[in-house]
Amino acid sequence: MTMLEHLTTLSHMNMLPVAKQAAILKALTEGASIRSTARMVGVSKTTVLRLLVEVGGLCAIYQDHKLRNLPCRRIEADEIWAFVGAKQRHAKRTGDGDIWTFTALDADTKLMVTWLVGQRSGENAHAFMHDLHSRLVKRVQLTTDAFTPYISAVEGAFGWQGVDFSQLVKHYTGEPTGRYSPPICTGVTRQTVMGNPDPAHVSTSYVERANLGLRMNARRFTRLTNAFSKKVENHAHAVALHFMVYNFCRSHGTLTKAKKGIHMTPAMAAGITDHVWTVEELVGLMNPKRLLAA
Repeated sequence: MTMLEHLTTLSHMNMLPVAKQAAILKALTEGASIRSTARMVGVSKTTVLRLLVEVGGLCAIYQDHKLRNLPCRRIEADEIWAFVGAKQRHAKRTGDGDIWTFTALDADTKLMVTWLVGQRSGENAHAFMHDLHSRLVKRVQLTTDAFTPYISAVEGAFGWQGVDFSQLVKHYTGEPTGRYSPPICTGVTRQTVMGNPDPAHVSTSYVERANLGLRMNARRFTRLTNAFSKKVENHAHAVALHFMVYNFCRSHGTLTKAKKGIHMTPAMAAGITDHVWTVEELVGLMNPKRLLAA
């Protein structure tokens, strides 16, 4: 679906003032739940969900279009867990249970290049890597975690010796001390899979930090709450909205410091835009004329 085709399917959300739409989106991307957002802004839960679906869908299409021909040199990939409807052991409905978001980040510009929401499977690993490869114009150094399907997925997408690829294998000891207290990481092994990766840049630290931001700023990723996603589709819309705000609207501390205080977003560092977007500007994409200009 193209961006304009998506707009033709939208409801008349533009009847809601831009300031109120922006307030809803700001709340949703700062860790507020659907219900708390509705209470703070003074709208119904249905209105919040409808705006999430409409803007989230547009954010996914817009970034799919814009995040192309990227001159990245170092990519870090990882996955972040959540669940839909119920945790896997309690899932009863089709579609409920574990849900994973594959993420790929440019280590230099901190741009979230691409992501995929789905099961942590070999099939999705292949789809994720093919999509990543389609967005790049140069040979890159790629680091992933130790998820085994990545090996064949990277080879299938980039070709043998078409990428400098390493996996970061973490080693753990001991038993979990609580519900979300995993065993202690005692060290890592950097395993070269293909090409000639620079050992100094074999890391997933930046993408893991970006994933932490997703968990903190998207309420449905927050552990031990009842704000989890009830539908896979809404989960995907929330992810797309988060990464739109992350890439275009939120200045990045490391990038801003490197520019001596000039506020920089990942999209600016990657040369995709020339300024920090406001959330109101994001809402403006719902206008077809503005969308074509962007």
